[in-house]
Formats: sequence, structure tokens, C-alpha cells
Amino acid sequence: MSERSAAPGSLALVESLVNTLDLESGADALDTADGRARFGLTEEDVPGARELRESLRATLLAHAGHPAHAPVTPLGELLATAPLRVTIDPADGSAGLAPAGLTPVGEAPVDPGRLHSRIAEAVAAALVAGTWQRLKSCEAATCHWAYYDRSPAGRGRWCSMQVCGARAKMRRYRAK
Repeated sequence: MSERSAAPGSLALVESLVNTLDLESGADALDTADGRARFGLTEEDVPGARELRESLRATLLAHAGHPAHAPVTPLGELLATAPLRVTIDPADGSAGLAPAGLTPVGEAPVDPGRLHSRIAEAVAAALVAGTWQRLKSCEAATCHWAYYDRSPAGRGRWCSMQVCGARAKMRRYRAK
């Protein structure tokens, strides 16, 4: 929906997962084999991924100052069981977090909770970078698309000023 550039760093994973569902059309990328493959999911993993997606969406709506669109499991509860490990780079001593039980690229994930761990790692990295609060969901009730707010004041409200923002402004104008 949006013409905005992708969120920076590991937040792109969070943004990508939230945007697997187009609320306006009802199309869900997790219904397709290609959509599931993007996240290393099997069909059995989809219900948990959907629960995670909607908890993320509710959190991103909160970042933008909007109420949740539906009751969801709190994101903190979902990520509390996500196994992470501390990594240390031997070259420079820098530390980071990584999902526990990573599998080599091209292999199927061993842990069905791996997506939760990858999301938890992305959230932790964004917290350290100070970018977590900038990932938001569009205010438009028919959209709620995730976007990274690059506005100087961090007060963006819509995924696209040309689409959702214009619609909201037109509705306010007509209401007057």
C-alpha cells in the first residue's frame, strides 16, 4: 500500500510480517506457500504467526497513539518465550542478540518458535538503536499498514499521505 521505503535494519522483518495482511482486500500472504517461505513457516506455524502479527500490529498502533483494532495477546507475553542468545564478535568484542538455534541459510528452521525469536531479536536491536517507537501502524481503520515514521518530529499518522492521509483529510473536509 505504501510508497515509503522499508524500515531500517531488522525492523524490516517486523514491518514485513505485519504487512502480510491487507485489511482492505483481506488478502493474507501467509495463505500462500511463497508467503510462508519468506518467514520460514510451515502451514502448522501459521496460526502462531498470525497471532504474533496481530500483537505486533496492536503495538505499532500504540506507537502511533491509536487503540488496538481487536483484542490480542500482549506482545510481551508472546516474546517472553522466544529463545535468544548473546553473541560476541571475536574481532571487535561487540555484543548482540541472536535467535537461539539458528539453522544455516537454505535449511528449514528446527524450532517452530524461530519466528518469535527473530522478532524478539529485531525488537531488541531496535530498542538499542532507538528506532522501535518509530515503527507504527497506519491510523486508517481499513489499512493499519506498518510503516517506519521518518518524519523529523516522529508524528506520522498514515502509511501514505497520498492515499490514507488524503482520504482522512477529505473525510474531515466533507464533515465540515
